[in-house]
Amino acid sequence: MITAILCAAGSGARAGFAENKVLREWCGMPVLSYSLSAFAPFCDEILVPCRAEDEAHVRALCAPFPQARPVRGGAFRAESVLFALREAKGDIVLVHDAARPFVKAETIARCIRDAGEYGSGVCAVPATDTCVLAENGLMTAALTRGCVFQVQTPQGFFTKDLLSAFERAFAEGTAQTFTDESGIYAAYCAPPRLTQGDRGNRKLTYSEDFAPAERAGFGVDTHAFAPQGDHIVLAGVRIPSERALLAHSDGDVLAHAVTDALLSAAGLRDIGYHFPDTDERYRGADSMQLLKTALAMAEERGFAVRSLSAAVLAEAPRLSPYIQTMRASLAAALNVPLSQAAVAAGTNERLGYVGEKKGITCYALVLLKLNAAVIR
Repeated sequence: MITAILCAAGSGARAGFAENKVLREWCGMPVLSYSLSAFAPFCDEILVPCRAEDEAHVRALCAPFPQARPVRGGAFRAESVLFALREAKGDIVLVHDAARPFVKAETIARCIRDAGEYGSGVCAVPATDTCVLAENGLMTAALTRGCVFQVQTPQGFFTKDLLSAFERAFAEGTAQTFTDESGIYAAYCAPPRLTQGDRGNRKLTYSEDFAPAERAGFGVDTHAFAPQGDHIVLAGVRIPSERALLAHSDGDVLAHAVTDALLSAAGLRDIGYHFPDTDERYRGADSMQLLKTALAMAEERGFAVRSLSAAVLAEAPRLSPYIQTMRASLAAALNVPLSQAAVAAGTNERLGYVGEKKGITCYALVLLKLNAAVIR
């Protein structure tokens, strides 16, 4: 029988949160739910040490997993693990940071295998940076990198051995000096066996860890040519043309595609919802101003633009003389360096409505970055 202990008794203080970070959502699901899902196929029992004020929430997240339940957490990590160990029924116990939601099945399987074969299995990865010892801000010694490992979780042990080590550590008053189970096991039982970990098995510790590096949004827009006119507008740039584009606003098809991409990346509804062509307020509207309004909406949700890539399909007019001006206009509107705003233009080889000079289509891809300071 195998028991997993998912440590979840933190307060979220290091992340600057007002709530337990493992109860927060990451990409659509609470962090704890990812860890529960990862261990459920391997474990007969899952114990989740948590604070009293989080117990109801934790119990609800455990509900889909019949073998999972919350247990009383302690004032510090070792105390929480001790309380869970005293309730564990498994012969082998796996202790895991609930805030490591990216643990893979093969990592858990290796941990169980080594714990059963050697009595312990502590996931770790070799250090890739040079590691040193320091005191008062000064380096005192360099370590041989080949001998240095970064310890992760899960950490697997025979339950009776780990419980014995914990009881001794608490009896001697040293438990709070250890940062994980392997340290206590090494001090009071035996040198633990290292198990191959995974660099992707990272821990969500600080607020920026909860911020996906990028979010992408795709936008496309098409406008037909009007029977007459003398110019079109693309990215706010006036371009001579034999015919204008039909539109309720100024017909800036490129700005519209970029706006839709921006709204999509931010998880907001499309341009037609926010700026409907049935609303007289937007008749003849400056589409670059609408783009800036959409950017403000994204910024309110904690986003900033990382980059933009756009393409214009038009048989006419000739756009190459205006590409750099359009790039500069979009870069300024989105608050990004010129190097992060790309605009390409091409024809449709005389095929379809674009090739027949009946309209223009634009495509846009916007990448957003999340401002970690806002997600608190």
